[in-house]
Amino acid sequence: MQVGPPTAPVPPPAPAHRDTGPWPVVAAAVTGVWAVLVAVPGQLVGWVVDQLVLVAGLDRTPAVWPVVALVTVLLVGAPTLALALLPRSPAIRATGRAWLVGTLALGALTLLRALPPVHHEAYLAALAATAALGALALDRLARRRSASPVASAPPAPGGAPDAGGPRASGGAAASGGARGGRGEVGPDGRGFGPVTLLAIAAGLASLLPWAWVGALGGALETLLAGLAAAALGALAGVLLGPAFWAAFAVGAPPRPARLVLVGGLVAGVTLALLGAGAGQSGAQLPGLLLLPPLGFVLGALEAAARHDGRPAGRTPVRWLIGLALVGPLAFTDPEEVTVLLATTRDVPFWVAVATGVAFAVAVLLAVGYGVLLARRRARPPRRGLAGLTAAALLAAVVVVYAVPGQPGLHGERLLVVLREQADLTGIPAGAPGRAGRDARAAEVYRRLVATAERTQGDLRRALTRLRLHPTPYYLVNAIETDGGPAARAWLAGRPEVARVLVSQRLRPLPAAAPPTRGSVPAPTGPTWNVSLIGADRVWSELGVTGAGVVVGSSDSGVDGRHPALAAGFRGGDDSWYDPWEHRRTPADRGGHGTHTVGSAVGRNGIGVAPGASWVGCVNLDRNLGSPARYLDCLQFMLAPFPPGGNPLTDGRPHRAPDVLTNSWGCPPVEGCDRGALRPATAALAAAGILVVAAAGNTGPYCGSIADPPAPYPDVLTVGAVDRARQLTRFSSRGPAAGGAGKPDLVAPGAGVPSAFPGGGYATLDGTSMATPQVAGVVALMWSANPALVGDLDRTRRILTETATPAGVPAGSPCGGARNLVGAGLVDAYAAVRAARAADLG
Repeated sequence: MQVGPPTAPVPPPAPAHRDTGPWPVVAAAVTGVWAVLVAVPGQLVGWVVDQLVLVAGLDRTPAVWPVVALVTVLLVGAPTLALALLPRSPAIRATGRAWLVGTLALGALTLLRALPPVHHEAYLAALAATAALGALALDRLARRRSASPVASAPPAPGGAPDAGGPRASGGAAASGGARGGRGEVGPDGRGFGPVTLLAIAAGLASLLPWAWVGALGGALETLLAGLAAAALGALAGVLLGPAFWAAFAVGAPPRPARLVLVGGLVAGVTLALLGAGAGQSGAQLPGLLLLPPLGFVLGALEAAARHDGRPAGRTPVRWLIGLALVGPLAFTDPEEVTVLLATTRDVPFWVAVATGVAFAVAVLLAVGYGVLLARRRARPPRRGLAGLTAAALLAAVVVVYAVPGQPGLHGERLLVVLREQADLTGIPAGAPGRAGRDARAAEVYRRLVATAERTQGDLRRALTRLRLHPTPYYLVNAIETDGGPAARAWLAGRPEVARVLVSQRLRPLPAAAPPTRGSVPAPTGPTWNVSLIGADRVWSELGVTGAGVVVGSSDSGVDGRHPALAAGFRGGDDSWYDPWEHRRTPADRGGHGTHTVGSAVGRNGIGVAPGASWVGCVNLDRNLGSPARYLDCLQFMLAPFPPGGNPLTDGRPHRAPDVLTNSWGCPPVEGCDRGALRPATAALAAAGILVVAAAGNTGPYCGSIADPPAPYPDVLTVGAVDRARQLTRFSSRGPAAGGAGKPDLVAPGAGVPSAFPGGGYATLDGTSMATPQVAGVVALMWSANPALVGDLDRTRRILTETATPAGVPAGSPCGGARNLVGAGLVDAYAAVRAARAADLG
């Protein structure tokens, strides 16, 4: 900010303007309402479209936000342009100019959301650069206007304004608006004056709730968020500088009510437009509510500054808006502002809390500053008191962030996939049954670990020297590490690296979500889905319940104390692993994992194989995972290890479960590409461990079985049918990539009752519910014929050959029934009878 000596001349107030009638005022009011009604719903619609595409499992459409930008600029830009050019009132024209430039800025900033959300650092850098360039361009344009002969001419005789309108309050004021200069300074002509300090205090007060409930990302991400907030503050400073407020400073001295109420309202609409462009999809929503009340705060600060006879300048605007935007830009991850996390008290809930509190703070500041600072007889604010207030709030932000907040950096990590993967060819089949399976699992584990140790050493040492905290993996020969875009580019250029994926990491919450509880009464006998596939007949007529077989679950966890599940836990020190929270005993906050394990092995009529045992691992603590977390659990399933053990040295492949139920997929939003987990499922298949996976809930679109591991050929992929044996609308369809037929089978997945945390029960829909039932059927088959354990080819053949027809939509889209229901509805009774007969052959 340019400053001058304390004796600088006072800009003259704006002269009284000839009454131009009520219609320009009405036009301005209608235009302001129209701008808000277009901009705010436009942002909401764009975010909702992004969420619908995400939930549907479709590829992200980059064109959504450019369309939103174009529509907004056309619908809002035209009336604001007319408002900026046609009325005679300088205040109305200043209103139109502010809203027009705000609309153009919104359009430019909205275009940046075409960048993929996973590259948040790149988006923040582009946001900072665009806002900074916009501020510089507008500043230069304002300088040229103030230096032009028309703009610098003295007022017309009698104080009538020039028809061009840029000099609403005289030459000195217009000049100050162009340069941001003069303005409010300290009593010695340097440093921060009281109004600027009060603006900083207000910005810190707005930031306080975000420091409490939010969490920072990585170091570079946080730095870029700060720069973006500062650039947006600078842009706001140009839009709402002295030239803007001079248009509302009517009378000598100016009337505070006009500055605060009228100028504040116009500034609030301008800030709403600016806030709509401030952040990636989802992160901009708080700004729509948070920034508009700060327009009235700026009006009060302007009125307070003019008590001393000078405008406030741009500096207070920069500080207030910049600090207010640090919260949503730095303390939230836009990918976590998603409906996928909205079912529990997760990030969307806490973002709403922070936004609501920050909005309340902004309203209180507007009222308080308006009452205390903007009254005609109010004393000018004292610099010392303003400085103490700002310092106290800064200390409060630091303390809140460090104590009840989530201190530290919580950025994404990188999964570095190496070119060389373990050679698993030529592994001998060995003896039939579990003995042969254990021998194969041991050999697979040995080869995988040996390959990882041989090929990762140099890279792990380099990452350790850089303090990037590498974590090695062997099931896929990969390393997870800290690092931002620079580290990613360096890693991608190394000869031993195949590709680098973003391994998403959820930011911590201020308080854990309360555990979900089941509210459905306990069943009094076999549930409808168990009877539909004939599992109850297997128990009663064939005497097979799954005893001797172990089912492994990777999911949100398991309520190990549930009465339908407690007796089935295998026990020991290697049957449970929680890489998220490192809990030593089975637990589940979300309920999804408890429900799926109940459908596989639960007692009391809910599970297909109630005599089987289970082991568990948490890979979806908060309904979102990452490639690394999925690998954590899949490695544990191949070679379980005790608490605190090293997966590469302490694994016990002879303790591996027999069949795995996986009611999850790893979409691109979590960091997976289509081949991310391919070596993992291939290794598990080579070890004789059957991987059963959900097809997904992204139907009825053809080719929607896309997220790993469902499309892989060595995975048994399961779709969903209803009580009438008809394919559900949500069940994902094939074909998989390359034209492979998927799913392999279907099972009941609509309105399935099962266990839920707290000892209760719940009814859920999804291919997640169908998948564990097929895993339970495999447990029954292998319990009936232990020689089939580890014989994946024969097991799959029996399952598909004994499946019964399932209903498909008319016309058999997606290439026919093969890509809709696979071989058909799994038949537990027929499959177990066929498994027994196979023992005789």
